[in-house]
Parts: sequence; C-alpha cells; structure tokens
Amino acid sequence: MEEQEVNITENDVMDLMEHFTKVPPIMLKITVSNNSNVVKTFRSNIMGYKDQLTAPQMAKIKKVLEMPVEDLQQILMNVYIKTNQKQLKILANPNARPFIQKNLGELEKILFNSI
Repeated sequence: MEEQEVNITENDVMDLMEHFTKVPPIMLKITVSNNSNVVKTFRSNIMGYKDQLTAPQMAKIKKVLEMPVEDLQQILMNVYIKTNQKQLKILANPNARPFIQKNLGELEKILFNSI
C-alpha cells in the first residue's frame, strides 16, 4: 500500500481552534515567555488520549513534529490574519519558537518514543 503525503494546512489549525482559544491570551503570553513545558504537565492526559487517535491523526501529528517551526508559525500567522485570534498571534511570534520547539519535542517523546 502506498503512503499518502500528509500536509498541514490552515484548515487543520481552524479545525483545532477551540484548543487554541481555551487559554486566555494573557496566560498564554506568560506561559510562552516562561518557556514552560505544558506538554509535560499534561503527560498523563495525553497518554490516556493517545489510544483514541486514528492513524491519519497520528500521521498529521508526526508531520507537525517534523516541520520546521518557522513553517508552522507561518500557518499560525495566516490563520491569525483570517480570525484575529490573539492566541495564534502569540504563537506565531518568533519569540515563541523555543516554547514551541520544547513542547513539540516533549509531545514527540510521549507519543512516539514512550516505553
């Protein structure tokens, strides 16, 4: 069976918008500026949810983990321009790059490298 190319699009971000907007902008800004490892904090929740993810969902997550953060941030900025969701603007800021890298790295450990 041939593997299909997986792409991450603005529509993918739009589909997940409720997750981005759960955190008030001021709290997200503080979390990003502190470079907090929020994925590690929610490790048990993520592990519990992992088995519910479909193969296509896991493929999309893997693609996000493999993307350059700059590309991911460009998608976030494009969606911010369309939606004006402040949380997306915060994450699209180049200063958020270390935060995103840290949390994506932790997510990869949990979902793809766990024992």
